[in-house]
Amino acid sequence: MKFAYRFAALAAVLTLPACVAPSSSGRPAAPAPRPAPPVQVPRTDPAPPSNGFIPPTVQRIRGLEPVIGRDAGELQRLFGRARLTTPEGDAVKLQFTGEPCVLDVYLYPLRPGAEPVATHVQARRGSDGAEVDRASCVAALRR
Repeated sequence: MKFAYRFAALAAVLTLPACVAPSSSGRPAAPAPRPAPPVQVPRTDPAPPSNGFIPPTVQRIRGLEPVIGRDAGELQRLFGRARLTTPEGDAVKLQFTGEPCVLDVYLYPLRPGAEPVATHVQARRGSDGAEVDRASCVAALRR
């Protein structure tokens, strides 16, 4: 009777591979994965206007009110002569320096053909280039 049980178990093991279709490599084929359902992702960036002009993002930080929105002439009346004036396409970068910090002011036109105005400010220490508070730098250079 022991022999009959062993024979039945061996027969079951030997016929098991016949239940799975072999792949071209001779191994059983893995079941096909189910495709993930499509996901709708909302568009986050608007298409540029047909004229190609993309309005700049204007920095809104407390303490930068004397700078943001001003043109190059107004900024030079506020801080003195710019150390550097760098045209970059239709934009301009002005750099003002003093003992406490270096202030980079980026001016961009808000509309096609408009005069560039300050829209972004960066500030750093002149000694090591470490970032400093922008509003504090503006206040220090105004004195």
